[in-house]
Amino acid sequence: MTEPTLNTPPADEHKVGSDIPFFVILGVVGGTYVVLLVGLLLADVYYTATAENTSSSWGPAGPMLAALRKPEIQYSIKLSLISCTITAILSVWVAVPIGYLLSRYRFPGRNLMDAVLDIPIVLPPLVVGLSLLILFQFWPFNLGSRAVVYQIPAVILAQFMVAAAFAVRTMRHTFDQIDPRHEQVALTLGCTRAQAFGMVVLPEAGQGMLTAATLAWARSLGEFGPLLVFAGATRNKTEVLSTTVFLELSIGNLEAAVAVSLIMVLAAVTVLVIARTWGDRNLGF
Repeated sequence: MTEPTLNTPPADEHKVGSDIPFFVILGVVGGTYVVLLVGLLLADVYYTATAENTSSSWGPAGPMLAALRKPEIQYSIKLSLISCTITAILSVWVAVPIGYLLSRYRFPGRNLMDAVLDIPIVLPPLVVGLSLLILFQFWPFNLGSRAVVYQIPAVILAQFMVAAAFAVRTMRHTFDQIDPRHEQVALTLGCTRAQAFGMVVLPEAGQGMLTAATLAWARSLGEFGPLLVFAGATRNKTEVLSTTVFLELSIGNLEAAVAVSLIMVLAAVTVLVIARTWGDRNLGF
């Protein structure tokens, strides 16, 4: 007696529907944001190219070159380059030990420390600047407040308070991806914890450190709220590129504001390309 067999339907009856609608929906939803981003940049370029004061000899670059010739904007570019570079170095300097501790060790208060480090990211920028201003009214900070508040050090400190938080997140993710067994092998071979960290862990974290530095530099370049409150926007003193845009807008010089904005865009794109080319591509940045 033969066993009954199941009649399998033809393959045509199990044909899966087309995936085209799914990808169309993804493309429309995600592409809308991308189009808006590209539109922002193209709008700035178009406005600069069609500005009334565009020099015929220089073409679309006329307003940007005119802005670059202004002494106060030259000063803001110089101060921006210096302050952002110092901020990036300081951010990596503190991000390496903090990121390493959060990645490798479980200690009391770790979760609280992790939450505190995210405060500059989630707080409104103006609140960060206001908090810095209030902090320097208390002892012992008030002893040096005249040398910091509304001075160049305030520019660096305001940028650092926000940029360092992004650098810490990057370095923690970097150390999470480094195999701890390499460090353990170095310890079994007679290295101290400091020697294993310096000779094994840091070299492996080199690309992550570069990514953290470039991210901190780019974030510092675009900082505005804390600078306006804590450092001010004094011409030829505490003026950086972000506050230059604000000052030019406040006097109705829209062409110069747009030109400076394009300068910031070019600088930001440059550091982002560096981060993606020579940085750690595994950081999701």
